[in-house]
Amino acid sequence: MSLSRTSSPGTPFHRKRDLQLVRPAYLYLASYVEALQQGWSADTLRGTLAAHEELQSIARNAGRFLAALDDPEAKGSPITLPDGSRAPRLPGFRRWLWDGELCGSIGFRWQNGTAELPEYVSGHIGYSVVPWKRRLGYATRALQLLLEDVRQTELPWVVLNTDPENRASQRVIEAAGGVLMERYAKAEVHGGSEGLRYRISLR
Repeated sequence: MSLSRTSSPGTPFHRKRDLQLVRPAYLYLASYVEALQQGWSADTLRGTLAAHEELQSIARNAGRFLAALDDPEAKGSPITLPDGSRAPRLPGFRRWLWDGELCGSIGFRWQNGTAELPEYVSGHIGYSVVPWKRRLGYATRALQLLLEDVRQTELPWVVLNTDPENRASQRVIEAAGGVLMERYAKAEVHGGSEGLRYRISLR
């Protein structure tokens, strides 16, 4: 019996295929929109609200939306934080996880000249896999692939943050060489709850 996908997101059978990271482009946009319409968002903090905002942005100007996802000079608009406030955008880019269809998103952001980050930024790297593609090892593979590019920068290390109860995310980070540095209190704009801070050495 074939296990290839024959229906919409959320069906139980998904054969694991080769994963690649792709630069957001029109070629992949329809699959990305489908994931947003299912309620998924790359923004794990703002969730469906962020998904709705992205759908509106794509409807207004898809080309501008795609260009904004690759912004190493931080030319884009300020970012919206979980509490609704706005903060300066950092240089960064997003890549989409792709195995023939959209599997998720992974992003990298940084400050020029330093490995430190502003308090309102929750780590250098953030990622999210669509629910119907989880438990296939895609988050682990995506992080490994992204780190290959990040190691070409001058950063000595990157920081990734996660929640104490999110064992799946902790395993992903640890598989990529992440070392737990501390338990910390998140910034108030992120709710002030407890978080775990990991560091991955790039040298």
